[in-house]
Amino acid sequence: MEKRYYPFSEYLKNTFSKKVYKITLDAGFYCPNRDGTISKGGCIFCDEVGSFSRCNDKKLSIQTQIEKSMEKLTKQFKAEAFMAYFQSYSNTYAPVEKLKEIYDSVFINDKIVSISIGTRPDCVDNQKLDLISTYKHPWIEYGLQSAHDETLKLINRGHDFNCFKNAVIETKKRGIKVCAHVIFGFPNENRKMMLETIKKLSELNIDGIKIHMLTILADSPLAKIYEKEKFYLMTMEQYCDLVCDTLEILPKNCTIQRIAGTGFSETTIEPKWVNRRFEILNMIDKMMIQKNSFQGDKFNSDLALKF
Repeated sequence: MEKRYYPFSEYLKNTFSKKVYKITLDAGFYCPNRDGTISKGGCIFCDEVGSFSRCNDKKLSIQTQIEKSMEKLTKQFKAEAFMAYFQSYSNTYAPVEKLKEIYDSVFINDKIVSISIGTRPDCVDNQKLDLISTYKHPWIEYGLQSAHDETLKLINRGHDFNCFKNAVIETKKRGIKVCAHVIFGFPNENRKMMLETIKKLSELNIDGIKIHMLTILADSPLAKIYEKEKFYLMTMEQYCDLVCDTLEILPKNCTIQRIAGTGFSETTIEPKWVNRRFEILNMIDKMMIQKNSFQGDKFNSDLALKF
């Protein structure tokens, strides 16, 4: 079925003329929202591994992690090209000299065609952004979660929306592509507020987005809150309908990098349906056909920043 939105896989194929596989890496970074610089509690939804995919062992060197992943993906899918993706915690949370050493180490051969760095908007500065801009096809993934400051305070995020906005502007000015992470379903937010977050991201002309449903993970502060107060969580149908409306607001060239994930069912307390990835994707496809809607149908280019 042809998608009515712009999948990241299509962007990669268009850019590199071949299928590109992501290699998830753990460089042993940590988070200022956990080590006491900002807070010791972390974001309330985050578990003890910093939302890492658990694909690699951080005890291994970056080169070893890459070599093991390349060997596996080449054998399984005959992969020819790869994107190095630093996912766990805040991957710019170190002196720029240390960052250069780590980032340089991923380019072990010409098959590494791009680098993507997951971090917080309060963990970048001009020097770090200048460094990242020197790499091949660089991306930065910024966790935002919500554009509402009251929500960011509630979830113990440690920064406000203006911090995110300024980071995005400085990043895009350097030609680095930006992917924003948002979470739907915070107990203080209604549908209108969630769509307002998307409208603000559209005005920033973001290059990519990852949409998550609020998930109660074991060992997260949110799990303790949920145990005391079973607040309402969206159904799969409600989530998919909201995603469809979200896609209409986003620019047509904004890459959709995640709207359904493959979570770890053993750590998911609620909602259980978040692990049914293909059902979610199929439902979104069907809803968009029923609505006769496409990504970008309601995007307001007059309000969007130009870079």
